[in-house]
Amino acid sequence: MTRESQQSETRNPPESAAAEITKWKHYTLADFQRRAVAAIRSGANLLVSAPTGAGKTLVAEYAIEDAVRRGKRCIYTAPIKALSNQKYRDFRDDPEINVGLMTGDVTINPGAQVLIMTTEILRNAIFEDPEALADIEYVVFDEVHYMDDPERGTVWEESLIFAPDKIRFICLSATIANIEELGEWIGEIREHELVTVESTTRPVPLDHNMYTARSGLFADKRLAKVKKAEGASAKTGTRRRQKPKHGRRERGDRNDPEADRMGFRALLDEVQESGQLPALIFAFSRKDCQKLAYHNQHRQLLTPEECERMKALQLDLIELFQLGEGELKGEVMQLATHGIGFHHAGMLPVHKELVERMFTSGLLRMLFTTETFALGINMPARTVIFHSLRKFDGVNFDFLRTRDYMQMAGRAGRQGIDTEGLVVSYLNPSSLREAPFKRILHGDVEPVLSRFRLAYSSILHLLDRIGRERLHVAWEKSFNQFQHRDKSPHARDRNKRIQRRLLDDHLAMLADLHYIEDDGERLTARGQLARLLYGFELQITEMLFRGSLENLPASALAVVFVGLIYEDRRRGGPLYISPKIFGGVRRHVDQIISGLRRRETRNGIPTPVKQADWGLSEAVMAWMSGATFEELEEITHAPLGDICRNFRMALQLMRQVRRAIDSSWDLTDRLDEVIEAMNRDEVDAHRQLTLG
Repeated sequence: MTRESQQSETRNPPESAAAEITKWKHYTLADFQRRAVAAIRSGANLLVSAPTGAGKTLVAEYAIEDAVRRGKRCIYTAPIKALSNQKYRDFRDDPEINVGLMTGDVTINPGAQVLIMTTEILRNAIFEDPEALADIEYVVFDEVHYMDDPERGTVWEESLIFAPDKIRFICLSATIANIEELGEWIGEIREHELVTVESTTRPVPLDHNMYTARSGLFADKRLAKVKKAEGASAKTGTRRRQKPKHGRRERGDRNDPEADRMGFRALLDEVQESGQLPALIFAFSRKDCQKLAYHNQHRQLLTPEECERMKALQLDLIELFQLGEGELKGEVMQLATHGIGFHHAGMLPVHKELVERMFTSGLLRMLFTTETFALGINMPARTVIFHSLRKFDGVNFDFLRTRDYMQMAGRAGRQGIDTEGLVVSYLNPSSLREAPFKRILHGDVEPVLSRFRLAYSSILHLLDRIGRERLHVAWEKSFNQFQHRDKSPHARDRNKRIQRRLLDDHLAMLADLHYIEDDGERLTARGQLARLLYGFELQITEMLFRGSLENLPASALAVVFVGLIYEDRRRGGPLYISPKIFGGVRRHVDQIISGLRRRETRNGIPTPVKQADWGLSEAVMAWMSGATFEELEEITHAPLGDICRNFRMALQLMRQVRRAIDSSWDLTDRLDEVIEAMNRDEVDAHRQLTLG
């Protein structure tokens, strides 16, 4: 691996490698951008690590233009569909670039020179039809540190390991601690040399501050004094609370939500009055985002002239997305006339789109949002505020990782507008006492860890391509194995045994289901079908081969596919679903999946396949009968954004099955019928994208 500005020695450097480029289009390139461009022109793979907002995407755009100019094709992948859609629109507006999009929800111009796709779609293409990638010059991995994601990270590793040798990768990452380790691994598994370019400089520096209800706004260097002062005050407050006046708790009590609300309101007052807007306010629950927006609707952050501009923009957006004028009276548009907005995954996609358009116009001055807004979407603000430094990590409530804090804080400060970005963390009494400030603000950013675990479908593809004997060799190319290389011989051997046993257990499960035979050297018809399905390959293959879907009406198929996808976010037991909603079909599917889970337990699989969740069945039936999303809101507890996302994911899964099965099967026609019935109005992702 080559590091920093050293020149990469590659087998076939392009003829375009010449004098250093210091300007491109109307940009003067920063030092790290110049080094990255030089690496691209030398014919190398590239790994770029730089702070949020530093301009990493410009490097990818240079590579894409270079490929297009030379008649080559390239792929741009992103970890979330919203970012894929944004990049598609960006490139679509460039008259010199022929762009397409593939996200599972939407396929537009798949033969384009520049193809935007989710990483899962790329991984599937690598396994299913690698010859189709023969003319791909570059693959851009935006936010490559996402390979650390416990659920989806393995997709990035599989793509890097198994992509055709001639493809070059351009990997972009926010700041990570083990950039050299990651680069060395990529350099080892890929044919071309790899250059790592790292920058720690932010174009707009950040000013990190904190705020408590008692001490107000203060720089982080004053933290010790504030903790001491408020610690003494808290002791006094404890004595006072023994005899509270009129039965009310003292302000600052950690269990006093009203005091907390008033304290946070005072912070927003100060930010507003000091001219530090627009502000992104990160709150780590959807309910908090909406509650905070409503609690601040008394503010009028727009001048009369700006109010008129906002109303005109809203009319344009209503026309653009072909929405009813009733939308103007909805909560999203009404809050926006005050300069206030909220944004989270529970919203309908079109409403998130409206908020994003209004924010980029500069007319939303306070946007309350979850952390997903910080991922890749280029929408900076003057100020970033953390409503809390704790968030739910999927298992527990815990304080933010340094990486997460820095990625969100990095949205503060707009290039060419602000001299610095203001970052403020609101602290209630418990956070002031307990938060690990030194680690969050000044600690080393957490390293990227391997999440490599081959899915059943990936194993089946590799068995078909390289045979059982070489399967373990493929596994040993993983970042997991690389990260254990420098450990003790005992630790290395132990990890190798664990990984081999895990792979062998998956192979035993596939043999148990008769997906493979001849000691794993040959795929059966079941195995050939399962390898074309991702995420639910066992559940669907078993249903197909048992004839479970054979004679189901369209509504029943819709209920089944949504049930496979859906996972209720509520705490507590499952909802009661009337047996009239295909109760027999649902019981049959549950029995199949329970049987699979028991087999997995016998075969030592630690994470069994997902159970079906029927919580949206009533909503599915209503939607298939022509209901509107407003009517769905009356019959289900689930947020409309979750319903829409699950319907879209179910459609994506149905399309996979439609492609995988024999076209002569009767099921293909009924899947087409379900897809047509479900894919309308808000669920139709293609329509929303092409309108906007």
